[in-house]
Amino acid sequence: MTSFNNTGPNQKKTALVVGASGIAGSAIVEHLQQQGGWDILALSRRPVPGQTARHIAADLSSPENLSAALHPEQPTHVFFTAWARQATEQENIDVNAAMLRNLLAALGHAPVEHVALMTGLKHYLGPFEAYGSGPMPDTPFREEEPRLPVPNFYYAQEDELWAAAERQGFGWSVHRSHTVVGHAVGNAMNMGLTLAVQASLCREEDRPFVFPGSETQWNGLTDMTDGGLLAEHMVWAATTDGARNEAYNVVNGDVFRWRGMWPRIAAYFGVEPEGFQGAARPLEEQMQGAAQSWKALADRHGLVEPDVSRLASWWHTDADLGRNVEVLADMGKSRDRGFTGYRRTDASFLRLFDRYRDEKIIP
Repeated sequence: MTSFNNTGPNQKKTALVVGASGIAGSAIVEHLQQQGGWDILALSRRPVPGQTARHIAADLSSPENLSAALHPEQPTHVFFTAWARQATEQENIDVNAAMLRNLLAALGHAPVEHVALMTGLKHYLGPFEAYGSGPMPDTPFREEEPRLPVPNFYYAQEDELWAAAERQGFGWSVHRSHTVVGHAVGNAMNMGLTLAVQASLCREEDRPFVFPGSETQWNGLTDMTDGGLLAEHMVWAATTDGARNEAYNVVNGDVFRWRGMWPRIAAYFGVEPEGFQGAARPLEEQMQGAAQSWKALADRHGLVEPDVSRLASWWHTDADLGRNVEVLADMGKSRDRGFTGYRRTDASFLRLFDRYRDEKIIP
């Protein structure tokens, strides 16, 4: 497939990465920098340490603040990866749909060619309030499945995207990832770093590395999404003729069972793995008192982040690993349109752990 670029072959494209401090957003910034040929605008509340893209501080909940921050900018491609967790799904809908609506309205003046929106497999599983408990399509999930008959902020965001695309004349893509394995600190949904923190504490305290989830997740097949692969996929859809105006699943392309993955992670950290034993053992229960334990560990090892709440999202990993349903996504639609990216999930975990060690995030 060929690439399209309305800005002309000799003009640089300008990417606006929204949520640039998160796992997906920071991976997109890195991928664009490696690819070359892009001016990159990194939008987040605070700059990301070590990130060299030009930072734009903005509040997605404020149309006035966004308008002032983005009025001088001329992005051609937008990558939207931000979200704000709320107490109820209706609040999730109200807040997260408004953030996307505000952002796109603030870009009404800009020569936007494409907007890529990251969502996830809760499109098929249902929101946290009805997570895996209502009607669901059979696995592997395919993009043509109808929406579930429950409120879901992903659906509201899609509706905002489509309405703005029709109004403003840009192309769009939706990227439905599974759990994303990637690099970030201070992220609300970070399984990779959460498991690294759990394993590090287990090694420090000489106790087993206990799988927190369900029997279904321990024994069944599943898949995941590497942050780097997600970045490649979003940039591919935004710049490839024939890939626009579609919703896509995006997963690594391999499948695994946690009963095989858990010992591999344990071996990396030098801890004893302990699998499912009759009932789930959630991290929110296992890791009570982790704040003090991590601070002491960080002091002993000279780590850069002593606040465990900025590293581990116990609740999110419990939700993912506690599901009593199989979760697999089909990538055929992307393959048919020419996307060939692939990752091995065990390698994704180990590369991530190496990076966190190099940066003195974990010991």
